[in-house]
Amino acid sequence: MALGLALTGTVQAQEEEPIKVGILHSLSGTMAISETSLRDVALMTIEHINEQGGLLGRELEPVVMDPGSDWPTYAEQAREMLEREDVAVIFGSWTSVSRQSVLPVLEELNGLMFYPVQYEGEESSRNIFYTGAAPNQQTLPAVDYLMSDQGGGAERFYLVGTDYVFPRTTNRIVRAYLNEHGIGDEDIEEVYTPFGHDDFQTIVNNIGDFAEGGPTAVINTVNGDANVAFYQELANQGIDPIDVPVLATSVGEEELRGMDTDPLTGHLAAWNYFMSLDTPENDKFKERWAEYVDENDLPGGDDRVTNDPMEATHIGIRMWAQAVMQAGTTDVDAVRQAVYGQCVDAPSGFEVCMDEENHHLHKPVIIGEIQPDGQFYPVWETDEVVRAEPWSKYVEESEDKIADWTYPWVCGNCEEAQHDLGF
Repeated sequence: MALGLALTGTVQAQEEEPIKVGILHSLSGTMAISETSLRDVALMTIEHINEQGGLLGRELEPVVMDPGSDWPTYAEQAREMLEREDVAVIFGSWTSVSRQSVLPVLEELNGLMFYPVQYEGEESSRNIFYTGAAPNQQTLPAVDYLMSDQGGGAERFYLVGTDYVFPRTTNRIVRAYLNEHGIGDEDIEEVYTPFGHDDFQTIVNNIGDFAEGGPTAVINTVNGDANVAFYQELANQGIDPIDVPVLATSVGEEELRGMDTDPLTGHLAAWNYFMSLDTPENDKFKERWAEYVDENDLPGGDDRVTNDPMEATHIGIRMWAQAVMQAGTTDVDAVRQAVYGQCVDAPSGFEVCMDEENHHLHKPVIIGEIQPDGQFYPVWETDEVVRAEPWSKYVEESEDKIADWTYPWVCGNCEEAQHDLGF
């Protein structure tokens, strides 16, 4: 009887303990300009859940770590979160190289991570839910827009990016897509720079020369604070967005907050959310964010903004919380199955749902034009959400691959779903 009482007391104590959740974002180094706000919005969303009573009668306790924009450190800290801190889930990473550093740790320890940033696709893991865009939900619709009459009728493309997996893989897909649409390699230029690069004089000069060969658009996959130097040089050399539109895939409101945006007015970005969207859901999101910034005296104060990866972070935490409530547990295997089909009324104004097979969100695609106040004016959007394609049909070795994690049929990198692998 005494043993039974002791065990009952242990279970009750465990039930009353907080649920730890990991937040893994760089708060220092070259990616801090982008990732700090993801930490902040994650804390805001967790606080809101706790104000509503937490999950399963338990509060959420955030475990925050700073990998310092050092990719191996992401993996080290993810391991620490899962093994020492015993977190139920991780929300984190920005660059693909950081995500890929964490991935083997997640799969080894059966951890779960929600990844909130657009990426290059060509990946599918049972341990990650991707709440940012795949290429067919961002870059490829952007290319279509730039080739259209409304977007300027581009016939030549200059691809400039940071030298790592996301820009290189994305541009590989873009090049194949352009080739299929009749634009040859002689009308495509690619150039890459290191993280933190700050001298774009030669590259911008080359963009100007390249544009003399015909209607030209620039696809910008530069990441982090290097964008400040890139856009400043565009302004210095008078690259006019009417003549040569520059469309970004990693520049949003947060990055523009540190720039003089007057000379950048008219350049573009493709995302799935903009702060300027006029929806009831977005009004609530922005109001809650402004209150959180004020109550916690966050740096930047009234100048703080919302952006796409912040919305994706917010959506991911809400979906995970809904899945925990549905599963009645924080057990990773149970929660993973419960995430499938979860839906959220997103700040974008669309109902976004987690695909029941491929671990990606169905999302709208929106192209916005930079305004002098650092906001984006939406110039084009899809009528409805778009289902993600993790494996691109424009990459020869990927065109027949599928991502299907439907239990018990599982497949992330194969051409035919396999039976339960006994996870």
